[in-house]
Amino acid sequence: MIPTMRRTILGLAAALLSSAAIAQGIDLSQGGPIEVTAVDGIEWRQQDQVVIARGQARATRGGVTVDADRLVARYRPRGGEAPAAQRPTTDGPTGGGEIWRLEAEGNVVVTSATDRAEGDRAVYDMDQAVMVMTGGNLRLITPDNTLTARDSIEYWAQRRMAVARGNAVVVTNDGRRVRADTLVAYFVENAAPGATAAAQPPRAQPAAVLPGQPEGTQPSSIERVEAYGNVDIRTAEEVVRGDRAVYNPNSGMARLLGAVRITRGDNTLTGQEAIVNMKTGVARLVSAPGARVQGLVVPQQGQPLPGPQPTPQPEPAQ
Repeated sequence: MIPTMRRTILGLAAALLSSAAIAQGIDLSQGGPIEVTAVDGIEWRQQDQVVIARGQARATRGGVTVDADRLVARYRPRGGEAPAAQRPTTDGPTGGGEIWRLEAEGNVVVTSATDRAEGDRAVYDMDQAVMVMTGGNLRLITPDNTLTARDSIEYWAQRRMAVARGNAVVVTNDGRRVRADTLVAYFVENAAPGATAAAQPPRAQPAAVLPGQPEGTQPSSIERVEAYGNVDIRTAEEVVRGDRAVYNPNSGMARLLGAVRITRGDNTLTGQEAIVNMKTGVARLVSAPGARVQGLVVPQQGQPLPGPQPTPQPEPAQ
């Protein structure tokens, strides 16, 4: 059985060779052959056109590694679905198969040279170059930012964007934070890697080992974040809320629109637009054409109001 499995995975990898450039970011749709390893074995189901790896399973391609308790690789005849009479029956992937979908289940960790994604389950669609992660403790970590969500995180490799849904939060390494119902982060590829992936523990290597992976990927950083629904931006002294926002992590500038409210202690300002400098902590409310900015200023108990105060007069002598 092991020699057959060796031929199956090697043939599958050979069919997945691509003339495209080395993958950038978390992109499994490009690059060289796929390397599959597992501790508890690899199963090939010919009729279902599925390869299953169990027990500390790992798939690697183009500098991107997927670790999970269980991996399911679904393949098809190369170039699309073939008539049943023409489908390979004994050699399976060696007959020209290509993986079109990779499913990871249990303790999923996806890493590239600089980026890391975590969740309970991940599905990677090779045709669209999109990964959808679900489950608890969802996070996408880049060199400068961490993106978390409650419901799902989508990573669109070709579009260079990630979509976080459900109590989505992006936090910079210096503590700046933007929260919303949905966050859409757009990435830019840097010129050279700024970090290397952390060393990964060795694991058992079965017969299905394919050396010769392309080395590394280009690092990425978040260039722009679009926030939708119940946007919440916090500085050291203020909380700014609105319906939607655009945030630039590099400049630290955020623009909020729709039902904007700036709160500082008991003081509030409301309007339709605000500009927040998250590096300096300064928030400025901007009035819409024909509208007025409204505010409620509550002086602190026992604190003098801003501006000149009267000089206390001495008590008259008794």
